[in-house]
Amino acid sequence: MKNGYHGDTIGAVSVGSIELFHHVYGPLMFESYKAPIPYVYRSESGDPDECCDQCLRELAQLLEEHHEEIAALSIESMVQGASGMIVMPEGYLAGVRELCTTYDVLMIVDEVATGFGRTGKMFACEHENVQPDLMAAGKGITGGYLPIAVTFATEDIYKAFYDDYENLKTFFHGHSYTGNQLGCAVALENLALFESENIVEQVAEKSKKLHFLLQDLHALPHVGDIRQLGFMCGAELVRSKETKEPYPADRRIGYKVSLKMRELGMLTRPLGDVIAFLPPLASTAEELTEMVAIMKQAIHEVTSLED
Repeated sequence: MKNGYHGDTIGAVSVGSIELFHHVYGPLMFESYKAPIPYVYRSESGDPDECCDQCLRELAQLLEEHHEEIAALSIESMVQGASGMIVMPEGYLAGVRELCTTYDVLMIVDEVATGFGRTGKMFACEHENVQPDLMAAGKGITGGYLPIAVTFATEDIYKAFYDDYENLKTFFHGHSYTGNQLGCAVALENLALFESENIVEQVAEKSKKLHFLLQDLHALPHVGDIRQLGFMCGAELVRSKETKEPYPADRRIGYKVSLKMRELGMLTRPLGDVIAFLPPLASTAEELTEMVAIMKQAIHEVTSLED
């Protein structure tokens, strides 16, 4: 998908669409098609439904023309993270699932950033009752303390690789650190905490409070858009709120705001001029209030100097 990000290896970069990576490593990439993701704030209409429908029409046309040579479609789940916390409008992911089924194309959903409670559901695709054919997850499975990842597959895909040993049909590809015992032990303890502390339900409930807090942030004159799904948020900074004109790249506004936030006691990172905000799932309402207040102060101080 356009502006998609799935990792830094050659295969992952090839099925993503971050322009910088493709510009530098383009000759190494294998060929893939790119379909649009609805970026409502920057769309011509600015209407979620119209933007969603337009992108689904373009995807349908691409699949109609090329489905016989397309093995699978890779997509981030509900939120494109690295490209600026772009939240998909309602119905888009479900529409992609329907098109993949219609054209017999496998749907691979990347839940590495969105999975394990981050969006107020255990997995973000649950927001639209989507079941992918393959699903990648990681990071949150251990609370970020140890590296471990998991790949989910439907029963049909599992059976495609299942057979008696002598037929050598098994998917033999493996990695040196697959099934690391320490990582698996931490993942099990973390999942036990999810259950005993009702983490996913808590995130869903506290997301309502966070939504209210972020509206105050949106009132700032240089905050063009606030995007949120659960505890996955982004604030897009613009030179002009009325025209959506971005700041010149060399002004590095997002970077300056993140430095100011660090001075005020909060760590985050910019994605260009989008300030990423992914608070810990265990954050209290009081901590969320304090963090948003720091964001607001930092944005106000930095953008005031740029006026």
